[in-house]
Amino acid sequence: MVSTENKVVVVGAGLMGTGIAHAFASSGFVIDLVDNSESALEKARLSIESIIDVGVELGKMSASNAAKAKQNLSVSTNLKQSAQNASLLVETVSENLAVKQAVIRDAIAVMAENAVIATNTSALSVTEIATAALAPENVIGMHFFNPVHKMKLVELVLGIATSEATVATAREWCDALGKTSILVNETPGLTTSRMSAMLGNEAMWMLQEGTACAEDIDTALRMGFNHPMGPLELGDMTGWDTRLAVLRYLHSTLGEKFRPCPLIIKMVAAGRYGRKTSHGVYQYDEKGQQIPGSGLKGSAL
Repeated sequence: MVSTENKVVVVGAGLMGTGIAHAFASSGFVIDLVDNSESALEKARLSIESIIDVGVELGKMSASNAAKAKQNLSVSTNLKQSAQNASLLVETVSENLAVKQAVIRDAIAVMAENAVIATNTSALSVTEIATAALAPENVIGMHFFNPVHKMKLVELVLGIATSEATVATAREWCDALGKTSILVNETPGLTTSRMSAMLGNEAMWMLQEGTACAEDIDTALRMGFNHPMGPLELGDMTGWDTRLAVLRYLHSTLGEKFRPCPLIIKMVAAGRYGRKTSHGVYQYDEKGQQIPGSGLKGSAL
């Protein structure tokens, strides 16, 4: 049974790792956020504390619970030390099979018996990732959505060996975070990532072809389909480097309909990944706010 006495480790202090760490800390769990970059960890810690403070300002969290949430969070560059006796590890490192497997190999030997290993991958095979574990039945995909503190959905992804007990425990973790979980059989792109990748890719094709400017393409999706964000805004938030990696994987496994738009390839080559580099389809100020009128104009590409 999942309780707040269970220790959680999140590996990767990027956008998703930061959000997932916040979700556990603010839900009462002791959480270690691990990364090999001290600057990334400090940035993540400040971001988590900022989200907590905003929650207090909005009346969504009491000051005492906010203080406890901040105390629940620790950051570290030492994975083996942090993973000691942990009940759950969530890895959110780069979409690279070898890197994800290395994280699991380093952590699994010191974690609690029957600990659950969860991967936040949006495209790679849970079955392949699980081959790094001594007990692959304890490995499951736990795909969160960005921004984690606002998005309620978690896709639980079955590898070929994932046990029913692991599924049940993963559902308990999601329930404890106030998330809604759905069960997905392993397939490239899962459900939402597959649809989102295609939508973002098509939006970039439209932008490259000069169908409309970036702002108008995003406005069309927000106002015409009631999406909270346009596909180009979302791509900037996710990171076009991440999007390109996912598209290339889907292209290799599912065929031509997922061929990456050349504009994405060009932007990634130029280092214009999105918000994290302050320049993607849009440009962003030092506070990470989108600069009005900065979107790419299709006719100028």
